[in-house]
Amino acid sequence: MFRFTYERPTTIADACAILAASSGKAKVIAGGTDLIIGLRDEDKKVAHVEKVVDITHIAALKYIKTDGEVIRVGALVTHDEIFNSPILKSSVPFFTEATNTVGSPQIRHRGTIGGSICNASPAADPVPPLIALDAEVTLISAKGKRIMKLADIYDRPYKPTIGTDELLTEVSFKVPAGAKTAFVKLGRRKALAIARMNVAVLAVKKAGIVEDIRIVPGSVLPKTMRVEAAEALLIGKQATQETIAQAARKVAEVMLEMSGVRWSTPYKEPVIEALTRRALAQALEVE
Repeated sequence: MFRFTYERPTTIADACAILAASSGKAKVIAGGTDLIIGLRDEDKKVAHVEKVVDITHIAALKYIKTDGEVIRVGALVTHDEIFNSPILKSSVPFFTEATNTVGSPQIRHRGTIGGSICNASPAADPVPPLIALDAEVTLISAKGKRIMKLADIYDRPYKPTIGTDELLTEVSFKVPAGAKTAFVKLGRRKALAIARMNVAVLAVKKAGIVEDIRIVPGSVLPKTMRVEAAEALLIGKQATQETIAQAARKVAEVMLEMSGVRWSTPYKEPVIEALTRRALAQALEVE
């Protein structure tokens, strides 16, 4: 295991001060479900780490609350706490469903939403629903605060565009009126499986016409993002099996355009199409 020093601040300000003074060689730990493994296995992604900053004792990062129309979730809220939140279960069920598919019960009790976001894994189950919600993240450093779209922090796998001196403190989002949602995941087995593919969908329709649709596949594109080309095939149209099939096919085509043809393509292409079709039918309530 790599050797490192250890700090345990109890305030956001103290954590930011430590990060600012660490010259990019510090790493924040929350649940530790990814970082500890990387340090133990001497993963090159964390080879530069000389200091681990444990933020688990910062009480100000543990909350789920509504602020007018905005729902705010603190960075230290665990996957299990999200799944069991009455606020989130009633308003964004696809988000709670996604967090309940993460790893094992032990991982869900330890792993945090902030850690899942910052790890920037293309297979992170909670991220597609959050991007479908057009979520924002709050980043704080000794220099100040900035708020940015969650989708914008993803550039390359495992390398979020977050400064080494910044602490992610919150993810927030609004839920469109009348929205229906769906989350579908395919793993290698029923438990403890990293997503091989997943799809999150948020939909709003009126009198059968699709007014808003957001389609976010996970694990199949270079970064987690909405597939706007597929969404455009549904907006303003009647939600039917035919229009859903067209949009699902477009998701598969975009995967091929962005990721290219690989050894796994003959398997992934029809499967991501089928998963998207299933998620769209669920969210749009089309039998």
